[in-house]
Amino acid sequence: METSAWLSLLTICVLGAISPGPSLVAVMKYTVQGSKLHGLITATSHAAGIGLYAFLVAAGLAVVITESPQLLKVMTIVGAGYLAWLGYQSIISKGSITPDAVKQENNLPLYQAARDGFLIAFLNPKIAVFFLALFSQFVTPESTRTTQLLMALMATLCDGIWYCLIASVAGHSAVLPTLRKQGLLINRLCGLFLILVALRIVIQ
Repeated sequence: METSAWLSLLTICVLGAISPGPSLVAVMKYTVQGSKLHGLITATSHAAGIGLYAFLVAAGLAVVITESPQLLKVMTIVGAGYLAWLGYQSIISKGSITPDAVKQENNLPLYQAARDGFLIAFLNPKIAVFFLALFSQFVTPESTRTTQLLMALMATLCDGIWYCLIASVAGHSAVLPTLRKQGLLINRLCGLFLILVALRIVIQ
């Protein structure tokens, strides 16, 4: 591709990454409830899910999803259910206010942050549709596998860098204690937002 096309693709990937949504909520949730490391792992695993979708689309495999309404519907319902479950868990969880609570939250298994970060991306078929609409403007029959990999890598890095930045700022020693003092409120707001997103997905 030409340089101008790569710059256009980069711009759209950046704008897509910084758009607020359940991904941002998940990164903030694990940063506040766990630690900066939890947030960074959530961000990295989410980027991996984004990268997987981006590569599948660039390679043309996501056509199966767009041409199979039933599969798309099932994935949408499963994804919405997972978001609703995460929202419920956030609402019933306790805020990290006391030192003992902070210590307990820091013992959150890292695999849980990695799992949720990845699944929030992987169980969202709209991401595949987004990349299909985006990459269709840039992929040509002459596109090589190297080009496809570079396109997926660009999307992965844009997403990963953005959410790692969010986790780093929120998890900073000057910021995290303040966020933890409002941990109960943040958990409730995050949970409510995730449930509302799930409802919106189902009724669309």
